[in-house]
Amino acid sequence: MRIFKNISLVVITVIIIGSIGFTFWVRDRYVVPIITYHHVGIPSGKWRLNTVSEKSFEYQMSFIKRHGFEVISFDDLVEGIKKGHQFARNTVVLQFDDGYEDNYKYALPVLKKYEFPAMVFLVSDKIGSPNFLTWDEVKEMEKYDFLAGAHTRHHVYLPRADMPEAQDEIAGSKKVIESHLGHNIDYFCYPSGGFTEDIKRLVKEAGYKAAVTTNRGKDRFNVDLYELKRIHMSNTDDQYSGLILWFKLSGYYNLFRHFKEGGRMHKRYLYE
Repeated sequence: MRIFKNISLVVITVIIIGSIGFTFWVRDRYVVPIITYHHVGIPSGKWRLNTVSEKSFEYQMSFIKRHGFEVISFDDLVEGIKKGHQFARNTVVLQFDDGYEDNYKYALPVLKKYEFPAMVFLVSDKIGSPNFLTWDEVKEMEKYDFLAGAHTRHHVYLPRADMPEAQDEIAGSKKVIESHLGHNIDYFCYPSGGFTEDIKRLVKEAGYKAAVTTNRGKDRFNVDLYELKRIHMSNTDDQYSGLILWFKLSGYYNLFRHFKEGGRMHKRYLYE
């Protein structure tokens, strides 16, 4: 009997020590979550890919506000990473892809309500097309810290493009947006998260300060400013009493999804 007690004591001690060690190990791997949206709202009643309903978006933003998260701008994130800043473990960055008109209609009023800064990565040559933002809407959004970044000219998957086309998509979108808004565009988003080392080089040469990807980014700690990983938000994240939201906003989501898939990309989104 004494042997079993001793074995149990050893097992419990190992578990306690292991838990403490794991806690300290995880604590140093916090990454500010960059949470990503595309469509907000379902005005036609028809569900679309990468859509969060108005109700769900409002809940997610109110959740962030109620639980004391600090929403910082993309500028603050990039500058903090450059300086090696230790961000508080309740920090969040908000951003949107593509530049859909519903971002203006349904996301902007909620962001204004909570005074949250955000960024929208624009497919420059689609602005003004049906279902996309107009330049006047983009300008109004920027008055409320809903700032613009670039997402190529035509949403081309860059690894499949030749270098001249890729350069035009990357540098050209920057020039188009800057010509309409009258200020520098410093940040870039790879369509569908796709990039190569040559694509990263073109982004740097175009004058961008940073770029965001998806699961394709290998740097799960977001040290490399030109492959910042983001977290895709869905319409079901507010289920289970917000447990999924807590996990995605925890700052450790990148780490655990990396382990879950053994370092492989765990899901592809058709239009990011």
